[in-house]
Amino acid sequence: MVHSTESRPVTIVTGGSRGIGAAIAERLAADGHDLALTYRVARDEAAAVAGACRALGARVLLIQADLADLDDAAGVVPATLAEYDRLTGLVNNAGVTMRIGDYIDIDLAEVERMLRINVLAPIAITRAALEVMSSERGGEGGTIVNISSGAATSGAPNTYVPYAMSKAAINAMTIGLSKEFGPQGVRVNTVSPGTTYTTIHADGGRPNAPEERAPGIPLRRAAHPDEIADAVAYFFGPGAAFTSGADLRVAGGS
Repeated sequence: MVHSTESRPVTIVTGGSRGIGAAIAERLAADGHDLALTYRVARDEAAAVAGACRALGARVLLIQADLADLDDAAGVVPATLAEYDRLTGLVNNAGVTMRIGDYIDIDLAEVERMLRINVLAPIAITRAALEVMSSERGGEGGTIVNISSGAATSGAPNTYVPYAMSKAAINAMTIGLSKEFGPQGVRVNTVSPGTTYTTIHADGGRPNAPEERAPGIPLRRAAHPDEIADAVAYFFGPGAAFTSGADLRVAGGS
């Protein structure tokens, strides 16, 4: 898809340095988006993703932000506007799990940090984005895609129930905002991945989780990040022009 610089979509992808976020960034770059990508510490990985996106014709802004810090989260949209002077899209992708284990063994400090990144940061960033996109506030409308998880509806027993709770909150945000801001020109949808080959499992202490879970997945394998990116790209495309408030589950039948 070819756009002039003035008409190219400008999309924020949080957590764009690796895994699903990196795949989303590269797919949207291929589809003609200019990008603002957030990362926390993976500077080299973020730079590599930015390079790949630029090779596809995209302009790319890298924003270092610890989204557990709500002041950092609040700065993402202003930094994007300072670079591009417009904003048409947001992918709330950044998220963390927690140590995999039984509910009784959870660490409340770990849960608090997870909720800041998975729930409070998306609330803050989305509010700022909506202030720019809303047609009632002079915006041109836009598209928001929230990355949830199949855990939001399974509950993730014996794994990470609080993480599942955080993603259920994201699902509720999609439903509410799609109804509130649809009349203002903003579509809001969710993509819910199942188990996917990313480093998030190692971060939770179970690096082999995709292989371990594969026998219980109807398609008998975990997802690859580009398969999640394809679902996100659908919501930004013309075929989804009448789709809002939807949850597209990409979980191999689980």
